[in-house]
Amino acid sequence: MKIRTYEIGDTEKIVKLFYDTVHEINIRDYTTAQVDAWAPADTDIQTWRQSLSNSFTFVAEEGDIIAGFGELEINGHIDRFYCHKNFQRQGIGTLILTQIKSKAQDLGINKLLTEASITARHFFETHGFMMIRKQEVERRGQKFINFAMEKDI
Repeated sequence: MKIRTYEIGDTEKIVKLFYDTVHEINIRDYTTAQVDAWAPADTDIQTWRQSLSNSFTFVAEEGDIIAGFGELEINGHIDRFYCHKNFQRQGIGTLILTQIKSKAQDLGINKLLTEASITARHFFETHGFMMIRKQEVERRGQKFINFAMEKDI
């Protein structure tokens, strides 16, 4: 498994990974209407390309397969953080999070923040994140439960 920085050519594979993971993994904790709103079929690739390029995005790669990715913003916020549906519970998230933590330390960031889904909450707790609050957010007319979490580094 190789962890590297995001390249523009990764975008379509990352968007597919995101869609598949939300629809096949997160569906365990959310309704069909919620996952359809969270990860719509008509995702704008250009918007993703810009967003991924404007953060510190790390990609886990196994051969020609992107097995996961995570984004660190300059303020210590971890935005999108997903592992491929076929690579769950294999340590890939830990590898990506380790890279994010290292980059954050290099940047002088002393706290990581995220909004973890119900599905991802346990992963982040296992890695020392504390829940700050349970929250309800809305996306495309659907309400979701997630958890504001943080970790001092």
